[in-house]
Amino acid sequence: MTSEQQNISASGIRKLVFIGEITIIFALLAVWLGSPSIREGKSLLVLFFYAIPSEFLIGLIPHEPILLYYGRFYSPLTVALVSVVGTVIAEWLNYSAFEYVNETTLFETMRTTKTVHKLIEWFLKAPFLAILFAGFTPVPFFPIRFLVVMGRYSVLKYLLGVFISRAPRFYILAQVGYYFRIPGAIILALFVVLIFVMHYSLFRRLFKKERVSNDTHS
Repeated sequence: MTSEQQNISASGIRKLVFIGEITIIFALLAVWLGSPSIREGKSLLVLFFYAIPSEFLIGLIPHEPILLYYGRFYSPLTVALVSVVGTVIAEWLNYSAFEYVNETTLFETMRTTKTVHKLIEWFLKAPFLAILFAGFTPVPFFPIRFLVVMGRYSVLKYLLGVFISRAPRFYILAQVGYYFRIPGAIILALFVVLIFVMHYSLFRRLFKKERVSNDTHS
């Protein structure tokens, strides 16, 4: 097999892995959203699998409400450990997925722009500290997912940083759920609000498109 054929073969495998990862995540999300018995259950397995799509790419669903909910039924330490293991798996999938798209022409071009190049430089001055800060605080974490791959930061160090920073954050949220026993209706309302905040730009575009369509037909 020639070097060119090996490159094509490796590229095809990475593409299949990338598609497979995306398919698995959306399948988990579809099962969770489509099954009331699973959503309303209290199994730690549900918590574990929920953590994966909630931390995938830009975060499809919020993790805070589910931690508050499970904090009512299990010890905060148990909730934190189950959630953080699922989160580490999700971040490993994120790293793998971004590593694939990082090799595309679009990302190669992005990496050479002055702004992105400067961001990568800043990140690499204290990468582990940046991961800890973003993982523990409420600031958006998804830029870190791009920077670790674009800066070619070690995946093992990245996952260690995720574990160290996310575990105490999850523990605190579970503690809040444990001590305050927040009613399910409030947790559901929080879930809806966070979904709207996380996907505000998408909702805005859809509303704008709908309004333009109505104006055109009126």
